[in-house]
Amino acid sequence: MLTTPTIEPLLFRDAMSRFAAAVHLVATDGPTGRRGVTATSVVSVSDSPASLLVCLNASNAANARFDGNGCFAVNVLGRRHEHVARKFSGEGNLTPEERFGAAPWTRLSTQAPVLVDALVSFDCRLIDSRIVATHHVFIGEVVAVALGQPDEALVYLDRAYRHV
Repeated sequence: MLTTPTIEPLLFRDAMSRFAAAVHLVATDGPTGRRGVTATSVVSVSDSPASLLVCLNASNAANARFDGNGCFAVNVLGRRHEHVARKFSGEGNLTPEERFGAAPWTRLSTQAPVLVDALVSFDCRLIDSRIVATHHVFIGEVVAVALGQPDEALVYLDRAYRHV
């Protein structure tokens, strides 16, 4: 029988730190409460219907709010949003009110929080979710899009924010 070698989690995290990724602020609101997190694990799934996939750490119980609310917004961040990304990533141990107070918000179709000046925001209706290993995987159908002003993209590489 052929066995598959197991990659140590620290080695994998170190390797992934060399993988440049766009920085997003993923947010939800609804009956289970408001929640926002900085995320790099966001990809498009399809353009017909338009859909996105988001991965969030399952160890944080507050991330279950995305499932409970049935919606989320993916806000793509630019250079001008680094301070917001830091607040929503947990720096400063801020309350949700302090985090959301760091920027202006609006709502589109699903009522998920949309960052007013994001490079682009995708308002999504949750169509699938599941736990895969350590992460909660959410797939949302895009029901509205808000295009913002251009800016350099905010990316995360080598455990640091960069601008491209």
